[in-house]
Amino acid sequence: MPSILFVKTSSLGDVVHNCPAVSDVARSVPAAEIDWVVEEGFAGIAALHPAVRRVIPVAVRRWRSALWQPRAWREMRALRDRLASSRYDCIVDTQSLLKSALIACLSRGPRHGMDGASAREPLAARFYDVLHAVPQGRHAVERNRALAAQALGYSITGAALDYGLRARPATAPDGSYTVLLTMTSRADKLWPEQRWIELGRRLGARLELPWGNEVERERAVGIAAQLPAAHVPERLGFEALASLFCGARAVIGLDTGLTHFAAALGAPTVGIYCGSDPALTGLYGLQQARNVGAMGRAPGVDEVLNAL
Repeated sequence: MPSILFVKTSSLGDVVHNCPAVSDVARSVPAAEIDWVVEEGFAGIAALHPAVRRVIPVAVRRWRSALWQPRAWREMRALRDRLASSRYDCIVDTQSLLKSALIACLSRGPRHGMDGASAREPLAARFYDVLHAVPQGRHAVERNRALAAQALGYSITGAALDYGLRARPATAPDGSYTVLLTMTSRADKLWPEQRWIELGRRLGARLELPWGNEVERERAVGIAAQLPAAHVPERLGFEALASLFCGARAVIGLDTGLTHFAAALGAPTVGIYCGSDPALTGLYGLQQARNVGAMGRAPGVDEVLNAL
């Protein structure tokens, strides 16, 4: 049975965008055994894909800030030993960064990656055994799929796009609530709070506003305070979020990994884009998902409601 290792460590949206490539391999390579190296905080996403045999967590983000601590070095040695304990028929680094290329070098087997003109960090190409050209102007999902297809020698022409993520709602999906994802990683991607409040009032339904850190919680609480049917839950892990999304009438969110996660799980989803290009990183390949707005142009409430 062919053994394949994916290296796609972060961030959340990038991890979700790698899932269709995993589905392609599972469909195109008979009896493939697929492992995935991923940042520890996102390991729960990879674990939701039924084709992934083994999730191998790394903690590059944490290690960078703790290089003086013996624990960090012990964990790095343990990762090296774990990756060296197996030989893979194909190692595919879809991250195309220096950090992911170095992780791939810890593994045994032929390393495939993007060439210098295609990689996000051209220096990464020096560490691969086999280089592949993947045009940068394509959506991240298709770049991942194309690299894996070239590395393993199958065609994705005409192949259905399948994120593969599976989860069940915590309760029967009665469509009684809508999830608002008001958080994102950059200030220029934020949607004005007053528009969130207007949207919530016009939806006229129960609203759930999850969050990931204290700044995001404060923002969610401030918006929810202006909406009579809004609820800010305790901090939720990925399994609980998956259940929340699967039971929702709809999910409306900013350019954040959780919006991509919700759409990949099959929830009717609207992505709001203000400071990034949805053609490159927007919700992609899903009939129940829509993108609104554009780089430098925040959509109005009517535009969001029309998309919904």
